[in-house]
Amino acid sequence: MALSEVHWDGQIPLPKLAPVQAKVTVALVALLCFMNSYDGEFVFDDSEAIINNKDLKPTTPLNNIWSNDFWGSNLSSNSSHKSYRPLTVLTFRLNYLLAGGLHPVGFHVLNIILHAVISALMIDVFAILIGGLAHDENGRILNNAPKTSLLAALLFAAHPVHTESVAGIVGRADLLCALFFQLSFLTYCKAFNRGSDRDDRFSVQWVVVSLLLCAAAMLCKEQGITVLGVNAAFDVLLICNVNVYELSQRLLLRKNPLNVSEILRTGLLTRLALMGLGGLSMLYARWRIMGTGPPAFTEVDNPASFAENIFLRIVNYNYYYSLNAWLLLCPWWLCFDWSMGCVPLIKSATDWRMVWLLLLWCILIGLISQALCSQDSQRRRTLTLGLVLLVVPFLPACNIFFRVGFVVAERVLYLSSAGYCLLLAYSVGHCCCRWSKYRKPLCVSVLGLLCVYVARCALRSHQWRTEQSLFTNALSVCPLNAKVHYNVGKNLADRGNSTAAIAYYREAVSLHPTYVHAMNNLGNILKERNELIEAEHLLSKAVSIQPDFAAAWMNLGIVQNSLQRFEAAEKSYWNAIRFRKKYPDCYYNLGRLYADLNRNVDALNAWRNATVLKPDHSLAWNNMVILLDNTGNLGQAELIGREALKLLPNDHTIMFSLANVLGKSQKYKESEGFFLHALRINPNSASCHGNLAVLYHRWGKLELAKKHYELSLKLDPEAPGTRDNYKMLRRKLDQLKQPTP
Repeated sequence: MALSEVHWDGQIPLPKLAPVQAKVTVALVALLCFMNSYDGEFVFDDSEAIINNKDLKPTTPLNNIWSNDFWGSNLSSNSSHKSYRPLTVLTFRLNYLLAGGLHPVGFHVLNIILHAVISALMIDVFAILIGGLAHDENGRILNNAPKTSLLAALLFAAHPVHTESVAGIVGRADLLCALFFQLSFLTYCKAFNRGSDRDDRFSVQWVVVSLLLCAAAMLCKEQGITVLGVNAAFDVLLICNVNVYELSQRLLLRKNPLNVSEILRTGLLTRLALMGLGGLSMLYARWRIMGTGPPAFTEVDNPASFAENIFLRIVNYNYYYSLNAWLLLCPWWLCFDWSMGCVPLIKSATDWRMVWLLLLWCILIGLISQALCSQDSQRRRTLTLGLVLLVVPFLPACNIFFRVGFVVAERVLYLSSAGYCLLLAYSVGHCCCRWSKYRKPLCVSVLGLLCVYVARCALRSHQWRTEQSLFTNALSVCPLNAKVHYNVGKNLADRGNSTAAIAYYREAVSLHPTYVHAMNNLGNILKERNELIEAEHLLSKAVSIQPDFAAAWMNLGIVQNSLQRFEAAEKSYWNAIRFRKKYPDCYYNLGRLYADLNRNVDALNAWRNATVLKPDHSLAWNNMVILLDNTGNLGQAELIGREALKLLPNDHTIMFSLANVLGKSQKYKESEGFFLHALRINPNSASCHGNLAVLYHRWGKLELAKKHYELSLKLDPEAPGTRDNYKMLRRKLDQLKQPTP
């Protein structure tokens, strides 16, 4: 089972470091590559998985993370992506608690540290896969390939394709999955740390612990279950020392019958049975948790999987594989999203891109033949296990077993890149052995590659620091990607540059004419610019393409309300509520419509529904108080205002409205208290100073009234009614100053 020191290891152009030194070196390289992302913002998917995810907040019951998906939606919901990663969400929640809120630095720092730890642990994984499993007298695993494993780990630590997983906080799922993946594999190896020389001894307990760690990896990200395939391959090739090529020849040609008793003696079948049973149990549990149904993806997410022609579907899948291989070989063209036109479908066998498919399979077949047929057992095992580590973790993303929700995703290559780095390190050692006279140029090439990797990582992680730089950079990589243009437009709109945002939204719709989210956002901007006719056209088109698009229905209702098409607006609002039962903002807008139509009871009911669904909906509370005030229901307005302030004790707008109600009810002292409290929160509110002045005017505190009128006019010289009231007060004060006859 144990191999002697790997014969090409001495030719690797690296110094032989002690185990601790090697791990520290690799960890430092990993930190160097990604440390400039530590103070980045929340970007891209972080907004949904972290900022808008209620499962991170201490007020949300901890049990929710076990029933919700990665994005905070209930797994039973039709809109859920079914990504069940509770352990990852738990670490986000811990970050939130430790930082006392949503501060991205802590999230980024933990990601960088995790990558450094994983990179250091890769030395142990590579050492076993390359040099075999041997122990010293103290039971510690010997590293029979110290230089090769160090080089492979350095390549892994610095590979630029990892940027999305490390610099993007959502990539925590890949990092934690990889960590438990490693621990599961290393624990499986501990099952063979014998106390005797008998080959049939192994620890069932360690195999079970390995299965538990596999389950933990799966609870971080679904890809974690693939460690069972790596463990099985390791067991067959290294523990049982099976020659796969020789075994296949025996089975196919029926020469030299297979010695079943020998395999039984090693305990291989027992271990495979344990792993098979454990894996099936995990898959069954995952299936039940998911609601026994796969997530519903659309053609936009993965167009190749919707191709009607099975040949074209297979061709495009293989083209995606070649793109993933290219990202490992040349990680220069990196993009946060590869969908929506970034990778046009191959629709004909004459497409020139078919060359890449053929090239990929020629290389893979060449590697497989070398892995199976080589006379060198070390070479055979290294190549085979390298291919296993490359291919097996990628299987969940390959569209074979189920449809995935992306075209190409750099994050899914985090584990597979370990197999690539192992194969690359082996290739360097093999070349140094075969062409020893070129050892110096090879040494320079390896050092140069590592430097390029580090520089590329630093540049790419810097681009991940802000959404603006991330999205803008993507335009040069995928100029035909409608989603990239959409995200650039959204970022510009969020920063207040609506004019520039319009151009990008229009380009997104032009590239993808059925892009309803771009239509919705463009319609919103046009609505704010009072270009209502075009806004209505875009939003109507969006809901005709996707009838269950609740947000577009609500926005269409707002536009129709502005156009005074009240009946159509009401129907649009109710359509939005029909497709999204819990939609407080829509109830709020519906209430505004009813208020415009003087349907006061309906307006109050709509706003009450908004506050039931969203108790901190300040606008709905405030509008209820104002409407009741305007209709003379001062008592009810006061009750609503006080109820609202119990939930929103620091909302100055509600304090202002309640103060007005109390003033009209001649509860001057209480009214004054609320006005003053509101001014402490928002001291530059001209209307608040003006209304407090009116209160003092009625109350007879004329000097205080004069002071607040003047403050109001200083803040807003055009404040309606304030100047007239001030003039009235001045006349009254002048009259009081005149001596009585």
